[in-house]
Amino acid sequence: MIKFILKSILIFLIIFQSCVPARKFEEVSKKQEVCSVELKSLKTLKTELQTENTELNSENDRLTKLSSRLIKDTTMLGKSLRMKERQYDKIGVLNQRIQEQLELLQKGQSFEKQKLMEKLEKRKSDLLKSEDKLRDFEIELNNKKIQLEQLSLELQTREKRVNELELIIANKDAIVKALKDKVAKALLGFRDKGLSVVEKDGKVYISMDAKLLFASGSTKVDSEGIKALKELAKVLEDQKDLEILVEGHTDTDKMKSKSHPVDNWELSVLRATSVVKIMLANSKMDPTTVSASGRSQFAPIDLDNKSKNRRIEVVLIPKLDELFEIINN
Repeated sequence: MIKFILKSILIFLIIFQSCVPARKFEEVSKKQEVCSVELKSLKTLKTELQTENTELNSENDRLTKLSSRLIKDTTMLGKSLRMKERQYDKIGVLNQRIQEQLELLQKGQSFEKQKLMEKLEKRKSDLLKSEDKLRDFEIELNNKKIQLEQLSLELQTREKRVNELELIIANKDAIVKALKDKVAKALLGFRDKGLSVVEKDGKVYISMDAKLLFASGSTKVDSEGIKALKELAKVLEDQKDLEILVEGHTDTDKMKSKSHPVDNWELSVLRATSVVKIMLANSKMDPTTVSASGRSQFAPIDLDNKSKNRRIEVVLIPKLDELFEIINN
C-alpha cells in the first residue's frame, strides 16, 4: 500500500514538472527533496513497522499458543473442577454421615464414659485398698524385721549359753569319766567279789552285791564290806560338786522276821543307812552331800537271777548348779 502511494506521487511530479515553468520546477524539486526525506522517513518507519509487525506476529503466535494452552488448561481445570465438585458433594454426604455417626458415637461414648468412670473409680478404690494393705504389710514387715533382729540377738545369746552349757557338760563328762576310772582303780581288788563300776547317763554307778557287805537278812556290814567302803570313801572325800546317793535293793523274797527289819523296805533302807554311816565315819566326806534310800524289790536288774537284785548301789551324781544357773538365767 505504501509503495503504491509513493509511485503515484512520483508520476504526478514528473507530469507536473513537464507542464510548469522552471520556478515551479524548483519548487517541485524542493518538494521532491522533502518527499525524498519523507520517503526515507517512511521507509524507516516501514522497517520499524515491519519489525514491529514481526514482533507482533511472534507475540501473536505466542499468545495464540498460550491461548490454546490456556483453553486446554481451562478445559482440564473445568473437568477437574467438576470432578472436585462431585467429590466435594460426595465428601459432603460422607461428612454428614460421619457427623451423624459421630453424634451417635458421642451418645454411646457418654454411656461408655460413664461405665469407664465407674470402673476407674472402682479401680481407684481398689488401688487405695491395696495401698492400705501394702502399708499395713510394710508396717508388719518392719515389726517382723525388728522381731527378727531381737530373735537374732536372743539366738546369739542362747548360742553363747549353749556353748557354755556344752563346755560345762563336756567338763562334767570328763570329770565323771575320770571319777569312774579313779573309783574303778581304787576298788579293783573287789571286782571279782561282786563289785562293778559303770558310767551311765552322766552318773557313776558303783554296784556291790549284798553278799559282799551283809550276811543274809542282816543290816550289819561285815569286815570285807567295810574294807571296800573305806576304799571308796577315801576316793570320794576329796571330790567336790558331787551328790552321793546310796540305794539299798532287795529281791522279791518275803521277810520272815518279826523284829526289824520286818520287810524288804526296811531291809533296803537300813542297809543303805549302814553303808552311809561307815563311809562318813571313815572319811572326811561332807554329810550334806550324802543321802540314803531304800528301793526294796522294785528296781531289779535281772528278773532271772535274784542274787543280782540284792545289792547296794552308790550313785555319784555331779552337781549341775552352774549348769542350772546358766539355764535359769
